[in-house]
Amino acid sequence: MTAVRVDGLSKVFRSRRGPVRAVDGISFTVDEGEIFGLLGPNGAGKTTALRMLSTLIRPTAGHAEIYGHDAVHEPQAVREVLGFLTTETGLYERLTPWETLLFFGRIFDLEPDSVLSRAEAVLRLLGLWELRDRRVGTLSTGERQKLSFARCLIHDPPLLVLDEPTAGMDVFVARAVVHLVQELKGAGKTVILATHDIRLAGKLCDRVGVLHQGRLIVVGSPDDLRREAGGEDFEDAFFRTVACALPTNEADGGFDHRQIEERLVP
Repeated sequence: MTAVRVDGLSKVFRSRRGPVRAVDGISFTVDEGEIFGLLGPNGAGKTTALRMLSTLIRPTAGHAEIYGHDAVHEPQAVREVLGFLTTETGLYERLTPWETLLFFGRIFDLEPDSVLSRAEAVLRLLGLWELRDRRVGTLSTGERQKLSFARCLIHDPPLLVLDEPTAGMDVFVARAVVHLVQELKGAGKTVILATHDIRLAGKLCDRVGVLHQGRLIVVGSPDDLRREAGGEDFEDAFFRTVACALPTNEADGGFDHRQIEERLVP
């Protein structure tokens, strides 16, 4: 079953220098139970694409359908079937994790008994049960990120939209997040993951869409992309793929990998 269908999605912002095309006519599908990655350097349009899918901003053109619901014309229905993890936690520091989940559970109109049971289940799943009565302001970065995940899961959505879920984390917390995403897939969740971490995308994603300068230049599994682009591994294949999409630098006779590598996690 197709969980997400995106057709010609575009977003143009106005600026003093003229229009800025952040996302330029991207099209892809995501199957139910799949982890689909949007991989590209900072500024490629990943966050803008996720915000359109999550109904936070309206597209300039194109169409996005989430579990049969139109992202523009049925925004409330879309919000009910997805959980969106942003790069900013947006948590209230004076609340506790328990109070945070009860608050967001009520936002999603969950029944009182359901809110209590879901909050406990999610906190236990993420290893936050013992911290449920601590103030959010006293939690570590990793604990806050786990609570952000919990907020996404409180209404038990079938789709999770994750924007750079390991950004700014130490290796131990990032590893825990990777394991969590894998567990969520095992529980039947569909995941759209935006990242500029090539290794993370290669490890987690069933398929990857390479996004560059707002355009989706190729979609496929990490293994397929490696075979098609050549190279020793998926990281090398990524650079080869992006190189083919860029104009040749006449000054040095070729593509300079540094213009992309400097914006990617090594």
